[in-house]
Amino acid sequence: MHSTNEIRQSFLDYFAQADHAVRPSAPLVPYNDPTLMFVNAGMVQFKNVFTGLETPPAPRATSAQKCVRAGGKHNDLDNVGYTARHHTFFEMLGNFSFGDYFKEQAIEHAWTLLTKEWGLAKDRLTVTVYHTDDEARSLWRRISGLPDERIIDIATKDNFWAMGEDGPCGPCSEIFWDHGDHIFGGPPGSPDEDGDRFVEIWNLVFMQFLQSGGEIDGALPSPSIDTGMGIERIAAVMQGVHDNYDTDTFKALIGASESLTGVKADGDQQASHRVIADHLRSTSFLIADGVLPSNEGRGYVLRRIMRRAMRHAHLLGASEPLMHRLLPALVTEMGQAYPELPRAQALIAETLEREETQFRKTLDKGLKLLDEATTELGEGDELPGETAFKLYDTYGFPYDLTEDALRSRDIGVDRAGFESAMERQKDAARAAWKGSGQAADSEVWFDIAERDGATEFTGYSATVGEGQVVAIVKDGVEVEGAAMGDEVIILTNQTPFYGESGGQTGDAGSVTSARGLKAEVEATSKPLGRLHAHHAVIREGEVAKGDEVRLEVDGERRDAIRANHSATHLVHAALRNRLGDHITQKGSLVSPDRFRFDFSHPKPLTDEEIADVEAEVNAEIRHNEAVGTRLMSTDEAVEAGALALFGEKYGDEVRVLSMGRSDWQGSGRNYSVELCGGTHVDATGDIGLFRIVSEGAVSSGVRRIEALTGEAARQWLVRREEALKTIASTLKTAPDEVEARVAALVDERKTLERELADAKRELALSGGGAKADAPVDEEIAGVAFSGKVIEGLNPKELRPLLDGEKARLGSGIAAVVAVNDGRAAFAVAVTDDLAERFDAVALVRAGVEKLGGKGGGGRADMAQGGGPDGGKAAEALDAVRQAIGG
Repeated sequence: MHSTNEIRQSFLDYFAQADHAVRPSAPLVPYNDPTLMFVNAGMVQFKNVFTGLETPPAPRATSAQKCVRAGGKHNDLDNVGYTARHHTFFEMLGNFSFGDYFKEQAIEHAWTLLTKEWGLAKDRLTVTVYHTDDEARSLWRRISGLPDERIIDIATKDNFWAMGEDGPCGPCSEIFWDHGDHIFGGPPGSPDEDGDRFVEIWNLVFMQFLQSGGEIDGALPSPSIDTGMGIERIAAVMQGVHDNYDTDTFKALIGASESLTGVKADGDQQASHRVIADHLRSTSFLIADGVLPSNEGRGYVLRRIMRRAMRHAHLLGASEPLMHRLLPALVTEMGQAYPELPRAQALIAETLEREETQFRKTLDKGLKLLDEATTELGEGDELPGETAFKLYDTYGFPYDLTEDALRSRDIGVDRAGFESAMERQKDAARAAWKGSGQAADSEVWFDIAERDGATEFTGYSATVGEGQVVAIVKDGVEVEGAAMGDEVIILTNQTPFYGESGGQTGDAGSVTSARGLKAEVEATSKPLGRLHAHHAVIREGEVAKGDEVRLEVDGERRDAIRANHSATHLVHAALRNRLGDHITQKGSLVSPDRFRFDFSHPKPLTDEEIADVEAEVNAEIRHNEAVGTRLMSTDEAVEAGALALFGEKYGDEVRVLSMGRSDWQGSGRNYSVELCGGTHVDATGDIGLFRIVSEGAVSSGVRRIEALTGEAARQWLVRREEALKTIASTLKTAPDEVEARVAALVDERKTLERELADAKRELALSGGGAKADAPVDEEIAGVAFSGKVIEGLNPKELRPLLDGEKARLGSGIAAVVAVNDGRAAFAVAVTDDLAERFDAVALVRAGVEKLGGKGGGGRADMAQGGGPDGGKAAEALDAVRQAIGG
C-alpha cells in the first residue's frame, strides 16, 4: 500500500530525476492573480510565466501544490462530505515545461510513471484526446499501446484548455482509471460518463496556441506543458479504494474524529465526519498561510468552512469544541510535507478553538429559528431568502450552512431572495470576492520589467544616486516624455528610493537633471515587487526616456521611517518573548511619524504586558548593537532561525536582518532575526526612544500596537509632562505629588460617600426616608410588613438596611426599593420564623416585574432584583403586599 506521503514524494522524485526543478507549493493566497480568491490549480504560481510576463524559474518544473476551492468561480463546498471526490482542500501534483519538451515527452512521462514506476494495470487505463488532436492520438497509440477504443475523441471544451479569452490555450489529454464494473458508469464520451466507474486521475494540457477574443489566431512561439494530478484521486487508485475518503490521510483524520466524539463514521453520521476531516485541512492550511476568519473576503470564506465543520461536530454530539483537538492528527499526517503547518500549529489551534467556542453560543439560537421557519415546509419546498438572510445577518450562518442544514429534509433555499436581501443591507459585508490581490498591476509594468529588467535599489547605503530614465508612465500609459506641470511616474535603471512594500511607506524626495528638470517625488511604489516607481510632479523643465538624472531622497523623512521600521522588528521579538511563539505579524504600516504593528493574539494585552514589551524594546535600543544584514537562500535563512512572513513571495536570495544583542539569552543568535527587504537603522541606538501609545483589536484574533520612536516619542512625552503640570496646578500641588493628591481626593470622596450612605440608611431606618404615600409598618393577613421607597440609596446598602429591618420587626417581611436616576433596585427580607411560608425570591420577582425587570435571585430569607422603571416603585411594593395576602 502506497501512503499519500509516499505517492507525493515518489511523484516529485520521478520528475526531479527527469531534470525538473522541484518547486515548493505557493501559498493558498495567490500573489500573481487578483482574479482568484485562492490558488485552485498547480499552474497558478506559473501563470505569468506561461503568459510571457515573467522569466521561467527553470526550463522544467514540478510541484505538489496546495489548492482550495470554496469560493468564487470554483466552489465545491456544497458537495463536500456527500460525494466520493469533492474537497475544499486538495493537492495537485504537476509537471511543467516552459517551452522545453512538448507532447511526446509529456505523454511518455505520464505513461512511464503510472505503469512502470507505480505499476498500474494498463488495461484499466483509458485516455481522451481533443477530437482534432491527431498528433496526441498517434503518440498515445505508439507510447502506450492502448487500443483505439481506449483513446477516445472528445469534441467539447472539457478537452480544450484556455487561460482566458486572450492568451495561451491548447488541447488536453485526460487519463482515466476504471474502478470496475461493480460501479455504475461508462467511459468518457458515453451516455453514462457521469457515473463513478471511470475517474479522471491526470490531465495533460498542451499549450500550443494563442487566442484573442476566444478565437485562435496563431501558434505559441514556445509550446509548453501544464499537467495536474489530484493526489487524493491517485491515492484512492493506488490504495485499492474507490472513495477518496477511504484513503490513509482521511482515514486517520476520520479515526481521530470518531475517537473524540465516540460516534462511528457510518450511516447518517458518515457525511459529518467527512466534512470535519476535509474542512480541518482547508481551515488549517488557510490559517497557516495568513488567512484569519472575518466577515468579508477570504476571511469570510474561511469562516464559512469553519462553521460548516463546527455545525457537523454539533450534529455528532460533541459537547466541547472539537476542531482544535483534531489538529495534532493533521500535523502528523501532513506536517512533514508542509512545514508551515507545524510552524503555525499554536495559532491554528487557538483560532479554531476560539471560533468554535463563539459559534456554539449562537448555533442553538440559529437552528431553533430555522426549525421554526420550516415547521410548515415539506419535501421540495423552499425556505424564503429573507429568512436565510436573517440567519446570516443575525446569527452568522453562511448561506451554504443553511442549505446544508436543510439538505436531509429535501428543502431548498430561495437563493435569489437571499441575494436581494443582502443587497439591501448596505452595511453587510459582501461575500463575493472583488479582487484586491497583491499583484493587481496593469500590463504596462510587465512590459517595462521584461524590457528593462528590475530596478536596482541602491538605497541601503545611500540616499542620493544617479540613474537613467527607462520609462515614463502618465495616466496608466507609457509615454516618451513629460513637461512642467505633468503628474507622472518615472522609472530609472537604479535608484536610492525605497518603493512601498512590506508595510514600509515609500520614500519621497526629488529628481533633477542637467537639462533643468526639477521633479518632486511625492511617493514611491513597487509594482511587481521588482520596479521602483517614482510618483512625481514636474515643477520645472522636462524629462524624457534616456535622460540621466540625479535622485535624492528626503533624508530626514527616511531616517524617521528607518527608526520606526527597525522598531517593528524589536516589537515583534519582544511580543514573542513575552506572549509566546504563536505571535506572528499580520501587517504593519511604517510611516515617518509613527508605526502600527498588527499581530495574532486572542486577547488584549494587559498593562503589565505592554509595559514589559516597551521596557524590553528600549533595553535593546540602549545597548546600541550594530544592525547586521546578509544575503542567504530562503531555506538557509529559515534554518538559521530567521522569521519569515509565510505568504510573502521571497526570491532565491533573501536579505536577513539581525538586530539587538547577540546570543540572546543563550540562544546563539541575535535578539531579532527576520527576512526583510526594508531600510533600517545602522544600530539600534539610532531609534533613540520607543513608546507604545495604544493597543487594541483589529479583528477577531488580531491585535494592533501603535507606537512612536525618536523625536516623535520625545514630543509625546513632553505633551504628557505639560498635561501633568496643568493638573498639578489645578490641584495646587507639585507634579511629583499629583498621584498622592489624587489618591487622597479619591479616599476623601469615598469617605463622604460612605458617610452619606450611612446617613441615608439611618434616615431610612427612622422612617424619614420613605415616600409620604408609602406606609412604614403595617399588618397583612397577620404578617407584619415594612415597605419603603428610598431615593438615592446605593443598592449596596439594601441588604444591611433589611438586616436592620428584620431585627426591628422581630417577625415579618421587609421590602425596600432604592431609586437612582430612574432605575430601581429592589430587595425583600423574610424573618426566619416565616421562611417556610414565604419565599423572598418569589416576592422579589413579583415586584421586579412591575419595575420592568426580569427575574431576581437570592435565598428564601433574602433576595434582590431590579428594573428600569423606578417610577413604579409603589406598584412593586403593592405586588409584594398582594403576594403576602394571598
